[in-house]
Amino acid sequence: MKHYAMSTRTISDAINTSGLLVVAQWEAKEGQADKVAAILDGFLPEAQKDPGTKLFLIGRGKDNPAQFLFYELFQDEAAFKAHSDSAAFKTYIAEQALPLLARRERTQYTLL
Repeated sequence: MKHYAMSTRTISDAINTSGLLVVAQWEAKEGQADKVAAILDGFLPEAQKDPGTKLFLIGRGKDNPAQFLFYELFQDEAAFKAHSDSAAFKTYIAEQALPLLARRERTQYTLL
């Protein structure tokens, strides 16, 4: 994955106000990690362009490349819902990536 969070903003700019933080952890089924990574490579720039997305990062495990970590900061709950309802999310995530996963966990946080 060659894309990074909101290249026109700094992390400081993204977190200087309130927001909804979502942290997700995925683990690909055996033999599917590279396919998941390729799907996410196409999804990431689309997710970063979603209105209300302040920061969107995806990492891949160094010791276990079948593991993926998502660090997502949205303006508010409505922005998160819009992201989840987007065509890119439905195509890349719901249709393509989720069937390749052995595990998926998501936790939401508010910024302090």
